[in-house]
Amino acid sequence: MASAVQYGRRRGSSRRAEEASRMIEPPDLRQVTVLTKAEWLRIQDELNRVNKDKETMREAAKQREALHLKSEEVVKRWSNTIAGQRQKKLEAKKIREEIEEEKRKQIDKEEAEYREQKRKEAIEKAKTQLYYQTDRVKGLHRALLLTDVLKEREAQTELRQRIKSASKDVDKGFLDIVKTREDEALRQEQEKALQKKLERQAVAEDLKKQMKENELVRELQKIENKKDGEENQRLKELYQWEQRMEEERQAKEKRNLMQAHLEHLTNRDLIKATDAQKQEAEEEQRKLFLSAKQKMMKLRKDREKELFREAQVRRERIMNRLTVTQQEQTVSEEQRIARAVAEQDAKQAQQQWEEEERRAVMLKSITAHREFMRQEKEQRDKIAEQNARDALQAKKEADRIFSEKQQLKAQKIKEDGRKLQDFNATQMAEKSARHQRLRREEHEFEEKNAELIAEEENQFQQYSRHVINAAAEAQRNVFPLCKAAREGIGGGFGPVHSGVRPSYLVQDRTGAQMPKYVSDATQNIKKLHEAVDIQEAKRRLGFTW
Repeated sequence: MASAVQYGRRRGSSRRAEEASRMIEPPDLRQVTVLTKAEWLRIQDELNRVNKDKETMREAAKQREALHLKSEEVVKRWSNTIAGQRQKKLEAKKIREEIEEEKRKQIDKEEAEYREQKRKEAIEKAKTQLYYQTDRVKGLHRALLLTDVLKEREAQTELRQRIKSASKDVDKGFLDIVKTREDEALRQEQEKALQKKLERQAVAEDLKKQMKENELVRELQKIENKKDGEENQRLKELYQWEQRMEEERQAKEKRNLMQAHLEHLTNRDLIKATDAQKQEAEEEQRKLFLSAKQKMMKLRKDREKELFREAQVRRERIMNRLTVTQQEQTVSEEQRIARAVAEQDAKQAQQQWEEEERRAVMLKSITAHREFMRQEKEQRDKIAEQNARDALQAKKEADRIFSEKQQLKAQKIKEDGRKLQDFNATQMAEKSARHQRLRREEHEFEEKNAELIAEEENQFQQYSRHVINAAAEAQRNVFPLCKAAREGIGGGFGPVHSGVRPSYLVQDRTGAQMPKYVSDATQNIKKLHEAVDIQEAKRRLGFTW
């Protein structure tokens, strides 16, 4: 092994190299265990935590389910099994139910068609009845009834004429038979009158009995009323007695109250007299107290004057003594005054020096205060100027914002005005379109109404012609029917306008309908005065150029 010294150090062998060499070494066969494949799979299953029994059971369940499905698939096609027979019965039942359902559907369809036919018949019948309930049809039916009445009247008149002509040729036997019948009828009438008379007599007897019973009931009622009146009188007297007792009690209470009031007034006068005596006594005491007080004040004033006089004498005495003492002490007083003046001068000099010192200090502090106040004022001026500039800037900004807002407001007002103008134009257009649509719808309605009126008029004319033809074939008077079948709705005498025949009433309280004078002469006069064709009018007047 060559020495391994590089870069001044010995290389040697490292720990990692030793470990690598140990890992590369072949294993020791005496320490190796050889496992079978089953054992290896078992170890792998245990490591992977696989439950072999559950897997086996799951696989067996899957195989059984598949086998069951396969057997059901094979068995369901067999017809000789219970399930097959049941399936066949179910299929037959299903086919039978389908056939019954088809029959029911067919029956329902026929029933629906029958009901539809009945409904149409009922609608047609209702329409016919409603049509018969209209005024014109009822007027036509009334005219038809009038024709029947006229026909019946004519038949009765003819029958009366025949009877009158036949009565002249009747024989005596017929008269005897008629007389016999009249006698028999008279006898029967007399028997009926007698029977009615007997019945009336029986009824009269019953009424008399009822009147007697009613009279008895009225007597009993009178007795009861009399008893009730006596009871009421007794109760009234009892009530009046109680009222009198109550009035006496109230009068007694009033007397007692009056007596108590008088006693109260008497006691009040006594109390007033006693109070007056007390007040007089108190007034006397007050006067005595005032006189005593005035006497005491007078004595007090006299005492004060005497004390003042004694004090004045004592003061004069003291002043005299002080004058004598002062004269004795005049010399010593001058010495004391000189010494006091010197002390006072020194003291004043000291105070003046202290005053000058304080003044200097005060001037210095005043100067410093002035400087401080000047600086503070400059600072305040700067702040005020800055505030003024800020306020001016804020005012300019506010003016700018206000002008922008005013511009936006004006623009908004302009846009609102334009929108309002557009809205008004739209509303006017919609209104015009709606008005045109309404006019168009009204025109269409009028056209449809005119068509409907024309159709109803045509239907009514056909029906009236049928009725008039039937009446004419029956040899009846058709004038009322012709009058009722005139053109136009309404029963007036006016001209037909838009399918309506109006009524014109007089302007008074009667409200009667004005008559219609229509004849050939009036129609000719109308043609003469109405210029329907201007060319015809010109030719009639002689204007031929």
